[in-house]
Amino acid sequence: MPSIAAIALGSNLGDSRWILENALETLAKTEGITLYRHSSWYRTTPIGPPQPDYLNGCALMRVNIGPEQLLQTLLNIEQQYGRTRTQHWGPRTLDLDLLLYDNAIVHTPTLELPHPRMRDRAFVLVPLAEIAPEWIEPVCGLTIAALLQGLDCSGVEKYHI
Repeated sequence: MPSIAAIALGSNLGDSRWILENALETLAKTEGITLYRHSSWYRTTPIGPPQPDYLNGCALMRVNIGPEQLLQTLLNIEQQYGRTRTQHWGPRTLDLDLLLYDNAIVHTPTLELPHPRMRDRAFVLVPLAEIAPEWIEPVCGLTIAALLQGLDCSGVEKYHI
């Protein structure tokens, strides 16, 4: 029986829209992953050092691999698109974060589920609420839509071509 996973995607270096669209295609072609829904893209104000605005979105997928293997797959795809980790919260060609995996609560040295900062980030919750508003975040017991209600979303706007 496949599990359901939610991921966040972001980019602010290079041709971000192309990178994000192609990362979705790469995920869709990956064995053990069936991509079935993704949000619109959103232009978002960055957190951290001065840098360009981001394009962010979220995607839902059915997976036949465990959360640790899915995380490693996401990290490998980031590297394929030129991701380097040189500065904390710095600019990046591609950022793929595993947000939710079914209703799993996981705390390992390499993985924390649900994603520990997703509840505080409008750039994650706005696109996630577009595609999974009723998903219940298992730690706090609130839906994604309810979590979004308490956040300042002023730095998040739908991206139009």
